[in-house]
Amino acid sequence: MSQHELKPVEARILEESLNSDYKTVNIRLQQGEYQYELAKGIASFQLEHHFPDVKDLVKKLYGQEKTNEPQFIRKIQTILKKMEKNNIIRILPKNRPWELQRYALSSFKFIDVDKNLVIVAAPQQAELTQDLSHSGLSAQSTPTAKPGHIKTNILILAFIMVTSYAAVLWSLLQPLINPIVFVPAFYTAVACSLILGKLRARSQE
Repeated sequence: MSQHELKPVEARILEESLNSDYKTVNIRLQQGEYQYELAKGIASFQLEHHFPDVKDLVKKLYGQEKTNEPQFIRKIQTILKKMEKNNIIRILPKNRPWELQRYALSSFKFIDVDKNLVIVAAPQQAELTQDLSHSGLSAQSTPTAKPGHIKTNILILAFIMVTSYAAVLWSLLQPLINPIVFVPAFYTAVACSLILGKLRARSQE
C-alpha cells in the first residue's frame, strides 16, 4: 500500500477519523447507493494517506471518462455536499485557489438512517494506517528547525550578505582592486544569498 506524506493538520484529521466511534447519520449507507460507494472510495484513499477531490473519486469509482462529464461531476458534488451536512465527510481547504476541494471521512464507522452498522474500512487496514499515522505524527512533532530559529538565521545571513556586498562595492570603487578583500567578500555574498533563499522557502512552508 503506497503512502503519501501528510501535513500535520492532515495527519490529525486522519487520526480523528480512525479513532472515531460509530456516527449516527440520517441518510442510507448501503451497497448500491452513491453515498456508500463514495464513502468507501474516500476511505480507500485515506488508508493511503491521501485526501481525494471529486475527480479523484469519480476516476477511481466510475472511470476516467466520467471525469470529463460536467453534469456527472456536479451530481457527485451535490451528493458529497449532502454527506457533509450529515457529518459523514468533511471538506478540507484547498491547497491552492484553483484546485478542487478535497474530502475526508469523519469516521470509518456509521449507523445509517435504517439503523445499519456500516464499516467502510477493514479493521486490519485501519489499524495499519493508524500505526503509520502515529509514526508520521511523531516525526513531525520534532522538527529540525523552529520557525523562530530560522528567522534569526535569516537576519544574521542578511546582515552578512549586505556587509559582503558593501565590501565588494567598496573594492570596485578603489583605483586598484584588492583581491584579498574582493574575492572572499564576493563568494561570501553569493553563498549567503543562496542559503538565505533556502531558509526563506523553509520559513514559508
